[in-house]
Amino acid sequence: MSVEQPFEEEPVRIPVTDVFDLHTVPDRDLKPVVEEYLREAYALGFRFVRLIHGRGTGVRRQIVRSILARTPFVDSYEDAPPEAGGWGATAVVFRQPPVER
Repeated sequence: MSVEQPFEEEPVRIPVTDVFDLHTVPDRDLKPVVEEYLREAYALGFRFVRLIHGRGTGVRRQIVRSILARTPFVDSYEDAPPEAGGWGATAVVFRQPPVER
């Protein structure tokens, strides 16, 4: 008797936009998911992105910001404007890629 596997083993591809809501990302996956999102968003040519981590106790905000602080292509980051999440989201500015001559 064989047991059917209801779930695929393939990773789910999520479209990359300039806003990423992290509420559905489990804590154990937060770091690698944010790192991969940043790489993809930068490679796609986004200049600005917004990471929504929620207000809560600030733990996710701190994790996100520690990743941003060590990401070489991140120019700056700060709380999002109030209408875009305030301190429950972080607005990120990427460095301009080098100009090829």
